[in-house]
Amino acid sequence: MKNDNLVLEVKNLKKQYFSKESQITVFENISFSLNQGDFVTLMGPSGIGKSTLLNILGTLDRPDAGEIFYNGVNPFDLSNAEKARFRNEEIGFVFQFHHLLSEFTALENVLLPSMVYKNKSDDSEDRAKEILEKVGMGHRMTHKPSEMSGGERQRIAVARALINNPKVILADEPSGNLDLKNSKNLVDLLLKLNQDFGNTFIIATHNPEIAQRTEKVLRMDERKLSIEIN
Repeated sequence: MKNDNLVLEVKNLKKQYFSKESQITVFENISFSLNQGDFVTLMGPSGIGKSTLLNILGTLDRPDAGEIFYNGVNPFDLSNAEKARFRNEEIGFVFQFHHLLSEFTALENVLLPSMVYKNKSDDSEDRAKEILEKVGMGHRMTHKPSEMSGGERQRIAVARALINNPKVILADEPSGNLDLKNSKNLVDLLLKLNQDFGNTFIIATHNPEIAQRTEKVLRMDERKLSIEIN
């Protein structure tokens, strides 16, 4: 029976790295599926391959075996140009470091992904302002990153990830550089945005307190992945 809510399907992913002396298997036979609106954490110790898996899900890297489908589309079947556009429109990224452009205001930083394949429009600017209000940064629209705290910068990065209303948001240790209070606030924000907008979120972390607050945990261990339901 077809699942109309299915957003992401991952089948038997494998990733290896090669050198003259050795062959390292990062993971193999990774399979899972997520529905629209799922909010999950990707857990595992440092170095286990969480970032590598996110990079593949985000089409920034290729698997050595296996397939990924976003609403039935395998992005690795697309040309490089088509894949870049797919990534821009269907996937949002939040990294451990905010990667905001220092010369641009908060509003301009959020608008950037919407301007890659089209000129800035009133609609995209209105949406950027709406999202900035949602993340509590409406009062910072004209401020540059140097005028904001670490927690504020990361909220701007979250808003930027949402601007094109992607199907899936990939967040790699998004609270890793924040103190405990701001880390909790950021997770509260992500959960609220998930409820308000309905995007599917995958949060890579090694923080068990974050995992306890999500409905599903993808746990990586010794090249494998298991699924836990909270």
